Amino acid sequence: GFCTAALIAPDLILTAAHCLRERESGAPVPVTRMEFRAGWRNGRAAAYRQIRRAAAHPDYLWSPEEDASRVRYDIALLELDQPIRLPSLKPYDTGKSPERGAEVGVVSYARDRSEAASLQDLCHVLSRQSGMLVMSCDVDFGSSGAPVFSLRSDGLAEVVSVVAAKAELEGRKVALGSDLE
Repeated sequence: GFCTAALIAPDLILTAAHCLRERESGAPVPVTRMEFRAGWRNGRAAAYRQIRRAAAHPDYLWSPEEDASRVRYDIALLELDQPIRLPSLKPYDTGKSPERGAEVGVVSYARDRSEAASLQDLCHVLSRQSGMLVMSCDVDFGSSGAPVFSLRSDGLAEVVSVVAAKAELEGRKVALGSDLE
Protein backbone atom coordinates (compact mmCIF):
# COMPACT_ATOMS: atom_id res chain seq x y z
CA GLY A 1 0.00 0.00 0.00
CA PHE A 2 0.91 3.62 -0.10
CA CYS A 3 -0.01 6.90 1.50
CA THR A 4 0.44 10.52 0.55
CA ALA A 5 2.72 12.77 2.59
CA ALA A 6 3.87 16.39 2.50
CA LEU A 7 7.35 17.84 2.92
CA ILE A 8 7.13 20.43 5.73
CA ALA A 9 10.88 20.92 6.37
CA PRO A 10 13.91 19.83 4.34
CA ASP A 11 14.14 16.65 6.43
CA LEU A 12 10.57 16.20 7.72
CA ILE A 13 7.35 14.90 6.22
CA LEU A 14 3.81 14.91 7.55
CA THR A 15 1.35 12.05 7.02
CA ALA A 16 -1.32 10.01 8.84
CA ALA A 17 -0.26 7.81 11.76
CA HIS A 18 -2.17 4.82 10.40
CA CYS A 19 0.24 4.89 7.43
CA LEU A 20 2.89 3.62 9.85
CA ARG A 21 0.87 0.43 10.45
CA GLU A 22 0.03 -2.68 8.44
CA ARG A 23 -3.53 -2.27 7.22
CA GLU A 24 -4.91 -5.61 8.42
CA SER A 25 -2.91 -6.43 11.55
CA GLY A 26 -1.98 -2.99 12.82
CA ALA A 27 1.63 -4.13 13.25
CA PRO A 28 4.16 -1.31 12.89
CA VAL A 29 5.77 -1.03 9.47
CA PRO A 30 9.56 -0.96 9.95
CA VAL A 31 11.03 2.37 8.82
CA THR A 32 13.49 0.37 6.72
CA ARG A 33 10.53 -0.53 4.46
CA MET A 34 9.41 3.07 4.01
CA GLU A 35 10.51 5.43 1.26
CA PHE A 36 9.53 9.01 0.50
CA ARG A 37 9.28 9.79 -3.19
CA ALA A 38 9.18 13.56 -3.48
CA GLY A 39 7.41 14.89 -6.56
CA TRP A 40 6.42 11.40 -7.78
CA ARG A 41 5.12 11.57 -11.36
CA ASN A 42 4.78 8.87 -13.99
CA GLY A 43 7.16 6.42 -12.34
CA ARG A 44 9.87 8.89 -11.34
CA ALA A 45 10.53 11.11 -8.35
CA ALA A 46 12.50 14.33 -8.09
CA ALA A 47 14.09 12.92 -4.92
CA TYR A 48 14.06 9.56 -3.15
CA ARG A 49 14.70 9.39 0.58
CA GLN A 50 14.72 6.67 3.20
CA ILE A 51 13.14 7.27 6.58
CA ARG A 52 15.41 7.65 9.60
CA ARG A 53 12.63 7.58 12.19
CA ALA A 54 8.89 7.98 12.48
CA ALA A 55 6.70 9.20 15.30
CA ALA A 56 2.93 9.07 15.54
CA HIS A 57 0.99 11.48 17.73
CA PRO A 58 1.49 10.28 21.34
CA ASP A 59 -2.29 9.86 21.84
CA TYR A 60 -2.81 7.88 18.63
CA LEU A 61 -4.08 4.34 19.19
CA TRP A 62 -4.36 2.06 16.18
CA SER A 63 -7.74 0.44 15.70
CA PRO A 64 -9.26 -1.33 12.71
CA GLU A 65 -12.26 0.99 13.13
CA GLU A 66 -12.07 4.54 11.82
CA ASP A 67 -13.80 6.14 14.79
CA ALA A 68 -13.45 9.71 15.98
CA SER A 69 -10.96 8.84 18.72
CA ARG A 70 -8.59 7.33 16.14
CA VAL A 71 -9.03 10.08 13.55
CA ARG A 72 -8.48 12.87 16.07
CA TYR A 73 -4.82 11.87 16.58
CA ASP A 74 -4.10 10.20 13.23
CA ILE A 75 -1.03 12.24 12.43
CA ALA A 76 2.67 11.40 12.18
CA LEU A 77 6.02 13.01 11.45
CA LEU A 78 8.76 11.16 9.60
CA GLU A 79 12.38 12.25 9.56
CA LEU A 80 14.22 11.69 6.29
CA ASP A 81 17.68 10.15 6.24
CA GLN A 82 18.93 13.15 4.22
CA PRO A 83 17.36 16.58 3.76
CA ILE A 84 15.83 17.54 0.40
CA ARG A 85 17.34 20.81 -0.73
CA LEU A 86 16.20 21.14 -4.32
CA PRO A 87 14.89 24.51 -5.54
CA SER A 88 11.95 22.71 -7.19
CA LEU A 89 10.88 21.01 -3.91
CA LYS A 90 10.12 23.61 -1.29
CA PRO A 91 8.66 22.50 2.05
CA TYR A 92 5.11 23.64 2.79
CA ASP A 93 4.26 25.84 5.74
CA THR A 94 1.71 24.55 8.22
CA GLY A 95 -1.14 26.60 9.63
CA LYS A 96 -4.05 26.58 12.02
CA SER A 97 -7.18 24.58 11.34
CA PRO A 98 -9.65 26.42 9.16
CA GLU A 99 -13.04 27.49 10.44
CA ARG A 100 -16.33 25.87 9.47
CA GLY A 101 -17.24 26.85 5.89
CA ALA A 102 -13.63 27.53 4.83
CA GLU A 103 -12.54 26.38 1.38
CA VAL A 104 -9.78 23.74 1.38
CA GLY A 105 -8.10 21.47 -1.15
CA VAL A 106 -6.63 17.98 -0.94
CA VAL A 107 -3.61 17.00 -3.03
CA SER A 108 -3.12 13.25 -3.15
CA TYR A 109 -2.04 10.13 -4.97
CA ALA A 110 -5.37 8.36 -4.56
CA ARG A 111 -5.91 4.96 -6.12
CA ASP A 112 -7.08 6.25 -9.50
CA ARG A 113 -4.21 8.76 -9.81
CA SER A 114 -1.26 7.00 -8.20
CA GLU A 115 1.19 8.20 -10.87
CA ALA A 116 0.75 11.92 -10.28
CA ALA A 117 -0.40 14.01 -7.36
CA SER A 118 -3.44 16.02 -8.19
CA LEU A 119 -5.61 18.63 -6.56
CA GLN A 120 -9.07 17.29 -6.07
CA ASP A 121 -12.01 19.63 -6.47
CA LEU A 122 -12.00 22.31 -3.82
CA CYS A 123 -14.20 21.43 -0.88
CA HIS A 124 -15.33 22.95 2.41
CA VAL A 125 -14.97 22.39 6.11
CA LEU A 126 -18.38 21.13 7.22
CA SER A 127 -17.53 21.00 10.92
CA ARG A 128 -14.75 21.01 13.49
CA GLN A 129 -15.12 18.49 16.26
CA SER A 130 -12.47 18.56 19.01
CA GLY A 131 -9.35 17.85 17.01
CA MET A 132 -11.03 16.60 13.86
CA LEU A 133 -12.24 18.24 10.66
CA VAL A 134 -15.16 16.95 8.60
CA MET A 135 -14.76 18.12 5.00
CA SER A 136 -16.90 17.82 1.87
CA CYS A 137 -13.90 16.34 0.02
CA ASP A 138 -14.38 13.01 -1.80
CA VAL A 139 -11.21 11.02 -1.04
CA ASP A 140 -10.19 7.44 -1.81
CA PHE A 141 -7.57 4.89 -0.78
CA GLY A 142 -4.12 6.43 -1.25
CA SER A 143 -5.37 9.79 0.04
CA SER A 144 -4.46 8.77 3.58
CA GLY A 145 -1.93 11.22 4.96
CA ALA A 146 -2.60 13.70 2.15
CA PRO A 147 -2.15 17.35 3.02
CA VAL A 148 -5.26 19.49 3.26
CA PHE A 149 -4.38 22.97 2.01
CA SER A 150 -5.84 26.37 2.71
CA LEU A 151 -4.82 29.63 1.06
CA ARG A 152 -3.33 32.29 3.28
CA SER A 153 -4.11 35.97 2.81
CA ASP A 154 -0.85 36.33 0.80
CA GLY A 155 -2.08 33.70 -1.67
CA LEU A 156 0.33 30.95 -0.61
CA ALA A 157 -0.93 27.49 0.32
CA GLU A 158 -0.32 26.04 3.76
CA VAL A 159 -1.06 22.61 5.18
CA VAL A 160 -3.89 22.84 7.74
CA SER A 161 -4.83 19.17 8.18
CA VAL A 162 -4.01 15.62 7.11
CA VAL A 163 -6.54 13.20 5.58
CA ALA A 164 -7.17 10.46 8.14
CA ALA A 165 -10.23 8.65 6.74
CA LYS A 166 -13.05 8.68 4.27
CA ALA A 167 -16.62 8.47 5.48
CA GLU A 168 -20.24 9.24 4.65
CA LEU A 169 -22.40 11.93 6.18
CA GLU A 170 -26.10 12.03 5.37
CA GLY A 171 -25.52 9.96 2.23
CA ARG A 172 -22.63 11.97 0.80
CA LYS A 173 -18.91 11.24 0.83
CA VAL A 174 -16.75 13.23 3.22
CA ALA A 175 -13.12 13.29 4.34
CA LEU A 176 -12.05 13.28 7.97
CA GLY A 177 -8.89 15.13 8.85
CA SER A 178 -6.69 15.43 11.91
CA ASP A 179 -6.16 18.86 13.42
CA LEU A 180 -2.50 19.94 13.24
CA GLU A 181 -2.74 21.98 16.42
